[in-house]
Amino acid sequence: MVSKEIYALILAAGKGTRMKSKLNKVLHPVCGLSMIEQVILQLKRMSIHQIGIVVGHQHEQVISALDSSYRYIEQKEQLGTGHAVKVAKDWLADKQGTTLVLCGDTPLLTTATLSKVIDLHTANKAACTILTAIADNPTGYGRIIRDQDGKVIKIVEQKDASEKERGVKEVNSGIYCFDNQKLFNALERITDNNAQNEYYLTDVIEILNGDNQTILPCVAEDFDEIVGVNDRVALAKANEILRRRILQYWMRAGVTIIDPNNTYIDSLVELGQDIVIYPGTYLRGLTKVADDCSIGPNTEIEDCTVGAASIIKQSVVLKSDIGKSTHVGPFAYIRPGSQIGDDVKIGDFVEIKNSKIGNSSKVSHLSYIGDAVIGNDVNVGCGSITVNYDGKNKHQTTIDDGAFIGCNSNLIAPVTVKQNAFVAAGSTITKDVPENSLAFARSRQTNKLNYRKD
Repeated sequence: MVSKEIYALILAAGKGTRMKSKLNKVLHPVCGLSMIEQVILQLKRMSIHQIGIVVGHQHEQVISALDSSYRYIEQKEQLGTGHAVKVAKDWLADKQGTTLVLCGDTPLLTTATLSKVIDLHTANKAACTILTAIADNPTGYGRIIRDQDGKVIKIVEQKDASEKERGVKEVNSGIYCFDNQKLFNALERITDNNAQNEYYLTDVIEILNGDNQTILPCVAEDFDEIVGVNDRVALAKANEILRRRILQYWMRAGVTIIDPNNTYIDSLVELGQDIVIYPGTYLRGLTKVADDCSIGPNTEIEDCTVGAASIIKQSVVLKSDIGKSTHVGPFAYIRPGSQIGDDVKIGDFVEIKNSKIGNSSKVSHLSYIGDAVIGNDVNVGCGSITVNYDGKNKHQTTIDDGAFIGCNSNLIAPVTVKQNAFVAAGSTITKDVPENSLAFARSRQTNKLNYRKD
């Protein structure tokens, strides 16, 4: 019985010298994910999970940056694309099914296009289906050569093309769908007899044609999808194109983006409806924002959840959870590990670090709350500080429900202010404050008359 398994083989062994970077080319980020992760994301959305990655240059760096569940195949010598696929022989050669060959530097591919290639390939029981595109300027791309009936007969690389062939505008994307066993049978017959002395994967097309196999072209509707990123200019362009796609997707899904030219949303961000996003906003990582929120302007949120109807303006929020109907900012800094409850106010120039703040509490301005657990309905006055660090260790401050912390108070951790207790303004608290109590910890005022004389 023939298996209907689909395997994906991503080629990522090249040096990428034009990037001029210590970071491997395929690891450069595009909208929050590395280029190769963008390719993998499309495969996962298609439920393709048997993924092999051909690595070579800086292979340790690539492997350590990606998931350990993928199959890594090392190409010790970079002898061309045909050789790159052939090194996966031990993994794939004896398997039946379909192999999708992709490049790790094509972050603009979409599931719609890849699905179209696979569907065409499967419906026609083809030996190979090639993703092609029409280029205004085909320089540098392999040309798709068809016969008078429109059948693909070969792919000619730029350096090996005749003048007539160089005039062809249909180009090879480097992305293919193969009958797996026919692919590896043909790979045994390719040679390096070409201008580059490399083993071209494109030579498989002529071999399969010689075997009277079906070779199909599948033309991409958008040329941008097939573009490989080879330098920083192309990287910036890829970011621009994918960012525009992401913004358009969310606007069509019910999000108002005031200025798309100055709004940045990563690929894995999730948004609800009726959110308003103002200019200068960056939503990064695994951030999730619920319905009816207002975000920005000039706000950065990374790896956070934000509850419905919350407002975050001119602030930075990192790796934290924000509740419903909560107001953050302007100019607040929520550092990693914080949990902010519902109907909370975190005001201007407030910094929260690794702290839990209960529902309906307020830290309105000019305060630092670090390593603290604050209950519900607590008011923290202006300029108050939880003094959490003794020079060696961090300590916790606990403020129970209904407590009131007066302005300019220092709470020297570890310390607890118990339920409904009051701390007088200007106090430095070093001992626990019992519930329903008022704590004073400040020197008596002394006035020296006539201190200043003319």
